[in-house]
Amino acid sequence: MQIVITGANRGIGHAMYQSYLDAGHDVLGTARGREGFHNLDVTKPADFAELATAMDGQAVDLLICNAGVYLDKHHSLADGYDADTWAQSFAANVTGVFQTIQTLLPNLQMADQGKIAIISSQMASDTRAPGGSYAYRASKAAALNLGRNLATDLKGLGIAVGIYHPGWVKTDMGGDAADITVEESASGLLDRFADLSLDSTGCFKTWDGRDHAF
Repeated sequence: MQIVITGANRGIGHAMYQSYLDAGHDVLGTARGREGFHNLDVTKPADFAELATAMDGQAVDLLICNAGVYLDKHHSLADGYDADTWAQSFAANVTGVFQTIQTLLPNLQMADQGKIAIISSQMASDTRAPGGSYAYRASKAAALNLGRNLATDLKGLGIAVGIYHPGWVKTDMGGDAADITVEESASGLLDRFADLSLDSTGCFKTWDGRDHAF
């Protein structure tokens, strides 16, 4: 398979990247200015033209939209959540996802059955509202909504879309107190992506295969 993974230089993204490489797949990993990866800052529209050029004429079997930010983790309602935090959060977690998919849509159509995996979060669900992290929660909820609507529009093109909660993972974002390792998360997610089909398009699932409430 030809696979494209955004944010592939660290954490869950890198674990997925390495797993696919070890399995013998062709993988293009993207990152912001990191040697060994295609340079892509998903908040910079100009970078997508270079991605399109790099993938010109190549079918993409699986696109994993993993790049994202969590900028308001320790913000206070009294004095946090400045406008720039909101703008950067949505630029990376929503607009960046959409522009990645839009850019590679011709490549996904070239595959026998293209698949798109959007890494969202359980914090996107409106059934979980413990407060705080407003910009992150709102942006991940928007990514979930984006994926659900893309699933409707792309089904007729033979492209399946899944949205996934990767678990609470021991990364820079998740912290040392998290539940699972990046290897556990990546292994589960790879199984979920393999199961994704037009029959399950629009699904919102956890890394270990459970259906997540929207």
